[in-house]
Amino acid sequence: MTMLDWNILEFIQIMRTQAGDFFMPLISSLGNRGFIWIALDIVLLIFPKTRRIGIAVAFALILELILCNGVLKPLFERTRPFDINTDIDLLISPPSDFSFPSGHTASGFAAASALCFAKSRLRFPALILAALIAFSRLYLYVHFPSDVLAGILLGVLTGAAGTLLARRLIPS
Repeated sequence: MTMLDWNILEFIQIMRTQAGDFFMPLISSLGNRGFIWIALDIVLLIFPKTRRIGIAVAFALILELILCNGVLKPLFERTRPFDINTDIDLLISPPSDFSFPSGHTASGFAAASALCFAKSRLRFPALILAALIAFSRLYLYVHFPSDVLAGILLGVLTGAAGTLLARRLIPS
């Protein structure tokens, strides 16, 4: 982590509001265990017209989970901000896994990117929600900005890979 990471986190903490303190935990909880993205994927998989997009999203989420939680978090073992600066009062239960990269962010951008590559009409709402979830992780002081940036990058890469896999395995 860099001084820029800390400066951004501290700036966000200065800008906190009652409304943000209410809404950010709710927004963040949508990304818990990828729930919102898995629910969306199930809906996409149900309908024949969107099944191929659903398969791309499923591949993207599976790749993201393997790389983020199975490889990168254990490899980097980055401590979370609230474990370093213990003066912060958390608005959510403290996550127990490592900080880098942000899994909430990576899963959101994996699903949203797969939707973008497929030119789905859901891509813009998905991108907005993924960005809100990513910001909520900073607001809640559970990730560094570089964790979130890495999550975005990982999500976009796994979204692209999931889309390529779906295109190769499922003909149009």
